[in-house]
Amino acid sequence: MRIALIGSTSLAVSTARRLLRRGHEVVIVEADKERIDQLAEGLDAGYLHGDGTRPAILRELGPEATDVLYCLTDNDQDNILAALVGRSLGFPRVVPQILDPDYEPICSELGLSDTIVPDETIARHLADNLEGKNLMEVSAMLRGEVRFFPLSVGDEGPANVQELQLPKKTRAICVYRGDDFLLPDPDTALRDGDEVLLITTSEQLADLKERWSATSAVADDGGVSDNLRG
Repeated sequence: MRIALIGSTSLAVSTARRLLRRGHEVVIVEADKERIDQLAEGLDAGYLHGDGTRPAILRELGPEATDVLYCLTDNDQDNILAALVGRSLGFPRVVPQILDPDYEPICSELGLSDTIVPDETIARHLADNLEGKNLMEVSAMLRGEVRFFPLSVGDEGPANVQELQLPKKTRAICVYRGDDFLLPDPDTALRDGDEVLLITTSEQLADLKERWSATSAVADDGGVSDNLRG
C-alpha cells in the first residue's frame, strides 16, 4: 500500500518506520526542509516539501495512487483542514489526529469518522490493561481488510439480528446487553441499548457508516461506535 503522512511528529515518524518495515510505500509531507534533510539520513521514505493543508501539495501526492492519508501534525486545525482537503481531492481514506478531545464532535459532524485521539486511545488501553484486557492484542490479530464495527441499538431499531440486513462479508459476532453478552444467531432478539459487534471488511465500512449514521470517532480496534436507528 502507498501511505502518505502529513507532518513529521514523533507519532508520524514512528508510524512511518513501522509501515516501511511491513513493506509499504511511505511518503512524508513536511513544510520544514531542514527537518526533511534530517529525517532522510535515517528513514528510507519518500518526501514532499510543502504545506500539507494546501490542495496543490496534496495533488502532487496523487490521491488516486495513495491508499491512506494520515494527518499527523501537532496542530489540530491543520490536521482537520488537511483531512477535509484530502477527502475533497479523492483520497480513499483520510485519518486526522486530534490532540484536543473538544474537536472530536466537530470531526464527527464533518464526517471525519476515522479521527484518532491518541491520549484517549492510550488511556483506554491502560485502563483495560489494568483489568486484564488487551484490546490492542485483539486488534493486532485482524489481518488484511478485516475490521470490527460496533453498533448501538435504539428504541426503534430492528427486532432481531436478521433484520439488520447486513452487507456481504459482514456478521454479528456478539451482542452486549448490560454486563452480559450473547452469541447471536439470525433470530436473536435485539433490545433498546444492546450493543452489536460486527466483523466486516474495510470495503463494507463506508456502507455501514452511511446506513447507520456514524456519530463518533474510530475506536482503538478500528471500529466505529454508531447509533442504530431502524
